[in-house]
Amino acid sequence: MTGYYDIVLGLIPLSLFGVSGVLTVAGLEMNHAIFVAGTIAIGCMGHALFVRTPTGTVRTETDSSQSPPPSSRVETNPVNSE
Repeated sequence: MTGYYDIVLGLIPLSLFGVSGVLTVAGLEMNHAIFVAGTIAIGCMGHALFVRTPTGTVRTETDSSQSPPPSSRVETNPVNSE
C-alpha cells in the first residue's frame, strides 16, 4: 500500500529531473530550469513536513482511560545512619 510519504519521496526526484528536463527542452536555460524544479521539490518536502506532519500514534478516549506507563525512576527510602 502506497502512503502519502512514499508518493512525496517519488515526487522529489521526479520534479528535479522531470521538470528540469521538460523546461530545458522547452527552451528555458538549464540554470533557471533547475531552480524552478528545485523550488517544486522543496515545496513538496515542506508540505510533507509542515502541512501533513508525520505524527506517531494518536491517543483516543479509550487510551486516556488507561493508566500511564510506570516511571523508570526508582524510588528509594532515605538511608538511616543511626
